[in-house]
Amino acid sequence: MSNGSSDGRGRWMCRFVPASDATLRRGPRWGHAVKRWLFLIHRWVGIASCLLFAMWFASGLVMIYVPYPSLSLGERLAGQEAIDWSRVNVAPPISLNGTPRSLDLEMRDGHPVWWVQDWTGQRRSWPAEQGVSDPVVNAAYAGRIANRFSGKDVLAVNRLERDQWTVSGGFNRHRPLFKVSLSDEAGTELYVSSDTGGVVQETTRSERFWNWLGSVPHWLYPTIVRQDNELWRQVVMWVSGPCIAAAVTGIWIGILRTRIRERRFKGGRMTPYHGWMLWHHVAGLVGGLALILWIFSGWLSVDPGHLFTSPDPAEGIEQRYSASVDLPPIDLTRLGAVAQGARLASFSAHAGLPTVTLRGADGAARVLSLPDLAPAQPQRATIERAAVALVPSGKLVDSALLTQPDAYWYSVGEKPQLPVLRLRFDDPARNWLYLDPVTGEILQAVDARRRTYRWVFDMFHKWDLNALTLNRPLWDILLWVFSLMGLVTSVSGIWIGWKRLRR
Repeated sequence: MSNGSSDGRGRWMCRFVPASDATLRRGPRWGHAVKRWLFLIHRWVGIASCLLFAMWFASGLVMIYVPYPSLSLGERLAGQEAIDWSRVNVAPPISLNGTPRSLDLEMRDGHPVWWVQDWTGQRRSWPAEQGVSDPVVNAAYAGRIANRFSGKDVLAVNRLERDQWTVSGGFNRHRPLFKVSLSDEAGTELYVSSDTGGVVQETTRSERFWNWLGSVPHWLYPTIVRQDNELWRQVVMWVSGPCIAAAVTGIWIGILRTRIRERRFKGGRMTPYHGWMLWHHVAGLVGGLALILWIFSGWLSVDPGHLFTSPDPAEGIEQRYSASVDLPPIDLTRLGAVAQGARLASFSAHAGLPTVTLRGADGAARVLSLPDLAPAQPQRATIERAAVALVPSGKLVDSALLTQPDAYWYSVGEKPQLPVLRLRFDDPARNWLYLDPVTGEILQAVDARRRTYRWVFDMFHKWDLNALTLNRPLWDILLWVFSLMGLVTSVSGIWIGWKRLRR
């Protein structure tokens, strides 16, 4: 069958033939089969995947401005009561076997309370005021806590295991939760932990609405799926996998159907398509690489095969670093005199440096040394010597005091805690440690696997380079351009697929 005609002067004029038919008539037999499957996969998998792509691009734009609800430390402290030091008259319940993993002092329902976490992970409370016992966390208690936290009247208190905003595993130790609805214009709902008696989550009516259009569809995050972590991982992997195939075959086909030199289509056109097919072809070519990077990095978000999971530190290493000395006796009267207004007091002895970190309503930290309560100073040399024991299989090869974020110590849209001490080791895992230069606290540990994951997931999915996120709206513009290209590709693909299905 002829695919063209002569113009009467010996030149052969091509007429348009559907891509699959034209392609299958050329090349060796094995090439026919490859190209046939190429078109079939893109055509039929693409019909379904374009619906998902459109949802992901649109919901991703929502997430730029309305992230998933969470309660930051600063937000929690803003609603917390200031420590009433006149009531603190019971010393912390610590043993003589070294400093615990964490030791905090804060207020609960008008009374000071110690929170102690040991090195097995167990956490328990202890009244810091004589004659006060641990409270029973029930609906009435949760209502009082929410009222103190917000200053708003309580409309209702409901006990629940989980809902859409408390479905992740991070809330497991707080279950059951008490959801407290407040009588404010924002429609605020607070979640009170039955374990700690504190507020652990906060949402507003606006956040809930926009997250049903943002994070929930984007992460495939409905409660019925996300409550089972392994089920959710499998859903993400098996939904994203075919979409990767549709995107890759689409790029391949787009290149095959593009002519940029002398063999152009009629009228010197680079593409044979018109109408919706033209939009689909051009937008797919221009934004195809970003589309593939986005869907592939999204697939990696659940770490298939646990390729990027780092091994846990050897047992006891962190304890020997952070509990090598006992906390000295704490003079509560003197501490109260210099810690007025503090809403959280955290005691530690990382790297053998006993300190207390005081945080006020804004979350800003003030560190005092123990037992003299003088302002603590950076102890870089001491921390470096102690931190060597954290990586026994390697040597310290580089030490730097960072005053600006780097590629692995950063925060999207704002600067992280600075300055920070970065230590690099030559062990087989190529560990890097980020430490507080005053307290010696381990803020972050990243090995070669996690640094690779930072690029193949965070970079390609969030485009979270400091040069972009710290100079908005550059970051917003980049994400909007890529997302609009993806939406054009997806919506045109949906329309083309719908017309084919109707036939």
